[in-house]
Amino acid sequence: MQQNQRMSIAVRSSSGVWGSRTTFVLALTASAIGLGNLWRFSYLLGEQGGAPFLIAYLLCLFFVAVPVLVAEVLIGSHGRSNPVSALLYTSARSDITRAWLVIAWIASIASAIILAYYSVVAGWGLAYIGKMQSGVFSDASAAEVGRVFTTMLADPQQLLQSQTVFIVLTFTISALGIFRGLAVLFWFSIPLFLVALGVLVEYSLLNGDVTQAGEFLFSVNTYDFTAESVLLAMGQAFYTLSIGVGIGMAFGAYAPDKIPLGRTVLAVALFDTMVALAAGLVIFPIIFAANVEPAMGPGLMFVGLPYAFGNMVEGELFGAIFFITITVVALSSAVALAEPVMSYLVERMRLRRPVAALLFGTVTWFVALGCALSFNEWQDVYWYQQMTLFQLLERVSTVILLPTAALLTALLVGYCIRREILRVELYRESRLFIFLWRFCLRYIAPPAIVIVMASALLEKF
Repeated sequence: MQQNQRMSIAVRSSSGVWGSRTTFVLALTASAIGLGNLWRFSYLLGEQGGAPFLIAYLLCLFFVAVPVLVAEVLIGSHGRSNPVSALLYTSARSDITRAWLVIAWIASIASAIILAYYSVVAGWGLAYIGKMQSGVFSDASAAEVGRVFTTMLADPQQLLQSQTVFIVLTFTISALGIFRGLAVLFWFSIPLFLVALGVLVEYSLLNGDVTQAGEFLFSVNTYDFTAESVLLAMGQAFYTLSIGVGIGMAFGAYAPDKIPLGRTVLAVALFDTMVALAAGLVIFPIIFAANVEPAMGPGLMFVGLPYAFGNMVEGELFGAIFFITITVVALSSAVALAEPVMSYLVERMRLRRPVAALLFGTVTWFVALGCALSFNEWQDVYWYQQMTLFQLLERVSTVILLPTAALLTALLVGYCIRREILRVELYRESRLFIFLWRFCLRYIAPPAIVIVMASALLEKF
């Protein structure tokens, strides 16, 4: 009975269904491996006590982030459509108010905002491929490398060129559809990323300071592990799987039939963690070999690492490989971020996919332009409490929109959706898994999300 009911649901998919579980896993993985995960996790691991932080992170990942992502994928799989239509259908099947539709709107707005400013940063990585390969950083001092970065930020034309190329690539792939565009990209990008990551890890271990990096990343320093460390671990776990932006719902709509949704999301979370650890093995041996102070964010990625690569044997080559890898990861994440809105424009607005890509891409370009100008022409233009447009959009999306969408998703699926729907979508999971997942969704995830949101609001607003 459940199988027939599920198959009747699957027929309603207007965009199609990916042909294999592997494609679905690659898609979720590509959305999770973002720029922030590569430069942030390993730094926090070293600064916040090593092993204790890792344990706290894994607990938050599997008891907070994974349950919410499973809930998002479940909604998409049940509705077999864009996030808006999927929530409408799920609400109707559970005889609950359509007001829950606000989740889709919040998530879609968040994904669109993040895509805009993410394209700016990804454009920096794209520009640095040429800079590394041309030898700009060869034997350069730290001050000279820093000037290259600040000069780039001060040049609106240079930023405009790189982000335009990145946005065009993103929406060209999106315009090709989920089979010829997204699936092909994910099958190409993730294997390429893993091969490049392996090459970079080998280079780093051979040429970097492995001993100091190992002490930084994998030590057990309980005195560095504080209540703030728990909050940081919770926040990192929350953001690492890209929950709250509608990607889980959008990709859940394309999930093939007869796959274990819960175990698939668990596999993605494990893989994402291993990639983040591997990225630390690339970055920090090189950083310590060059006597650069550990950091995270743009300062690490666009100053510390170029300086380190520029002063190492064959550093220009492997630095270029590093930034190619970064760009591939960013492109996959950007295409995933675009999909919630793209699927809405195609399925509810009845636009052809190339037209939807042109429309959404144009809007993204203009918002990204404002974000890029925040570093030069508009750097003294403050939109709210001394924040530039880039800073405001980043904080509104990550501090308010994402946690709100995730919290409402947890409450909706945990308390309101009929159990029959949960059993239909999770019929390949054990009763113990469903019990533990629903318990986390009802009693652990909501208070944890509120804590993350409250701490971020107090810190950033």
